Amino acid sequence: MTEEPKDAGLEVRMAAAGPLMSFLIAGVLGALWYVTQLTNAPIPIVATLGYGALINAALGLFNLVPAFPLDGGRVFRGSLWKRSGSLIGATNTATRVSEVLSLLMMVGGFVAIIFGDFVDGIWIVVLGWFIRSGAETSLRQTLVGEALAGVTVGGIMTRNVLSVPPDITVQQSISSYFLVHPHGGYPVLRNGKILGLITLQCARSVPTESRATRTVEQAMIPFEQTVMINPSMSVLDAMQLMARKRVGRLLIAENEQLLGILTRSDIMKALQMRQELSLGSIRHHEPVVSAAQPTALGSMRYCIQCGGQFPAGTVICPHCNAKQPQ
Repeated sequence: MTEEPKDAGLEVRMAAAGPLMSFLIAGVLGALWYVTQLTNAPIPIVATLGYGALINAALGLFNLVPAFPLDGGRVFRGSLWKRSGSLIGATNTATRVSEVLSLLMMVGGFVAIIFGDFVDGIWIVVLGWFIRSGAETSLRQTLVGEALAGVTVGGIMTRNVLSVPPDITVQQSISSYFLVHPHGGYPVLRNGKILGLITLQCARSVPTESRATRTVEQAMIPFEQTVMINPSMSVLDAMQLMARKRVGRLLIAENEQLLGILTRSDIMKALQMRQELSLGSIRHHEPVVSAAQPTALGSMRYCIQCGGQFPAGTVICPHCNAKQPQ
């Protein structure tokens, strides 16, 4: 599921569908296996049907384990959510239960390894780690989703956007923009028309000896490849779009007029503000992302590629994984 269900009953029904389908397939294959045995069908067909039935039954049983975010864990969370009325509380409880189950699985896997069952032990440890990692990731996604629910791009975007003329050289854009202002990218405009986007990555890709002669228009990301959105888009949808397109900023435009720009840093600031003011559904929980924790301004830096904000001394940008100069 790409987003959280809107109500507890829907989550229970959606989560239960997976194991039920596995059991249904197992039942059909099992019935065919039984028939082929009675009719003395070729051994390969009998073995294939029996193996398929066994695998689907095992898959259904595994998915019924109440470990979030497996289907069984989602059924468990949906039941808690329906009883308490709190998605955050239900997710927290389901995550804690999943962590206990994953820890038991990993301990059991290590015990199996010690007693010589190396392959099965490794698989059990990996499954335990997978469940723990998935539960923690789903908890963070739920917290972020609840905090930013209903927030639109137009409400948090940067409106006073600095733009770069297309005719200046790449070297001029570096000295007059990238070295002066704390941003990793700027829209390129001519007479109010959007031509493209110049980022620090674009400037870095131009050889040093060519930066004094190559223009911004020659080095920029062209309009056709620039990701632009409408201000009415939700912030959660914008985050997913950033992840899919692997970009650090989105241009907000309407009727071909530039209205603003949205960066990962804008989203982190909005998330931090809503946490500090107890807005949304994040209340009295640990911060979702370390980059969103209040930090002294003097100890913050901006990513050279995506413009995201993070504490000074960070080697790898937590937003786009770009290596930072020290």
